[in-house]
Amino acid sequence: MSAADESEPWAQSLRRATGLLAEAGVDSPRVDAELLLAHVLGLGRGELLARVFAGAAGTTGEAELFASLVARRARREPVQHLTGVAFFHGLDLAVGPGVFLPRPETELLVDAVLAELTARPAAATVVDLCTGSGAIAAAVAAWAQEHGRDVAVTAVELDDEAAGWAWRNLEPRGVHLRQGDALVALPELEGCVDVVVSNPPYVPEAETPVQAEARLDPARALYGGDAPGLRIPQAIAHRATELLAPGGLFAMEHHETQGPALLGALDADPRFTGVCVHQDLTGRDRFLTARRSCKAAAGAEVEE
Repeated sequence: MSAADESEPWAQSLRRATGLLAEAGVDSPRVDAELLLAHVLGLGRGELLARVFAGAAGTTGEAELFASLVARRARREPVQHLTGVAFFHGLDLAVGPGVFLPRPETELLVDAVLAELTARPAAATVVDLCTGSGAIAAAVAAWAQEHGRDVAVTAVELDDEAAGWAWRNLEPRGVHLRQGDALVALPELEGCVDVVVSNPPYVPEAETPVQAEARLDPARALYGGDAPGLRIPQAIAHRATELLAPGGLFAMEHHETQGPALLGALDADPRFTGVCVHQDLTGRDRFLTARRSCKAAAGAEVEE
């Protein structure tokens, strides 16, 4: 590389980009600037930082591409849309416009599923309803592969665009993807599933996401179907009772305001036992777990 092709040191570019993103209200300006530069250079973030500290500079073309991505991020395009990658539970997932971006708090839901699978000595069947990008199913499958566990994972997604992203993330990990309505899907597995997990649409209809980036998530993946956002989560809970084997675990993320209502509804359903609402790292109600009762009354239904 000739001197004429060199741009300013990356350390200086990162400082300027961080300032621009901070002025635009981005929550993590330095981290996002580093992720964008790592993407431009085709490096991992750790390798990037090593080069930055060593005083490295890039080409003019690289600097221009980086500047254009920073400008788009300042307009609040999600960094995952710009890089095409979302980091979730130790995985790099393919994402982009048209699919819900996985959130860090959903990793707690995955951890609950993995704790259940760890406690089971035999093979297990897991179903992920409303899989979106496939984040939960991919994390479960990756854990099973890493630990040599016999876990059959099936994911269900209705939306065409989301299913396209899910296929990219799930096919390499051996997860079966079924495109269709989660409320009626997989009739052949009814009464046979060990774990049903879901991060369904649950946002109350009057709520607008606070973050500008979140407002770019598809509405179909956000809103729960009625004023309190409970219609779809309750319907997913009903479907879980049909899919689960006796003693099987149901785990579902929900809105921070919905814990009491869902706890009451599932507690009143004889098909569930051991219903528990769990908090996220900020202390907000975030997901619930329950078991399929071995003595459920026939014909009981969760209110929809």
